[in-house]
Amino acid sequence: MKHNKKRNTAFIYEILSRELTRAILDNNVKNKNKIVFIIKEHFGKGSLLAEELMLYRALLETINIQENIAERMLQETKVAYSKLDGKTIFDAQSQVIAAINKGLSQDVWARFIPNFKSLASVSAIFNNKTSVKKKVLFEQAIVNQMSARHPSKVKTLQSVDNLTYNSFIKKFNDKYGDLLYEQKDLLNRYITSFADDGFELRVYLNEELSRLKGVIADTRPTITEPLILQKLVEIVEYLEGFRRREFVTQDLNKILKTQQLVQELVKND
Repeated sequence: MKHNKKRNTAFIYEILSRELTRAILDNNVKNKNKIVFIIKEHFGKGSLLAEELMLYRALLETINIQENIAERMLQETKVAYSKLDGKTIFDAQSQVIAAINKGLSQDVWARFIPNFKSLASVSAIFNNKTSVKKKVLFEQAIVNQMSARHPSKVKTLQSVDNLTYNSFIKKFNDKYGDLLYEQKDLLNRYITSFADDGFELRVYLNEELSRLKGVIADTRPTITEPLILQKLVEIVEYLEGFRRREFVTQDLNKILKTQQLVQELVKND
């Protein structure tokens, strides 16, 4: 049975996420706005496709649990998926496919997706038309992944979110150097925020901006260079003002650079 990637909800979301990354990097505001609208419209909180995507993630992102728990999670996920209405899912997929073809381009379907096999494998687990033999093999692979004590040594079915922003990270690394853990975390939450109304991003930013302000406050007394002090004052004013408005794309690079600056302050303290 040939896998139809356009009828794989996780694949559709991966395509959109990568196109969003491309638009951000190219500063293509028009395309960015189109993609954000499509994601919010079809993968927004409470939508059927968002619910289906959550079940994909339950299998793709869980690691380091006991094998019997992994098997139980697999079975419960399959039961939850069986309760979704297949016809309604098909119609919802048709609508987002049409939106992509009309608003972006049919060329996006030909983009290389490194974790395509993983997405196809999980789709096969959920598909009643998959042969018994293949389904058992796919299910054993996902159980092995979830229960592996050393995931890096297992040929895993890779996470959607872990791969969503890889191209962004590579290009940002080429321009600014290796990303910090905090920067990767910010990028991940930013790109996935369009499917959950930005809730996790807002929670993260509340904590991260407080951390950045704290580090700057602690290191300022040790700095004597007037220009650097003035720059720190401007950054603190920006961070404080940010709490009174919504996050916009222009904030992304500024916060990423602030994270890098704070890291340098800590290293030189």
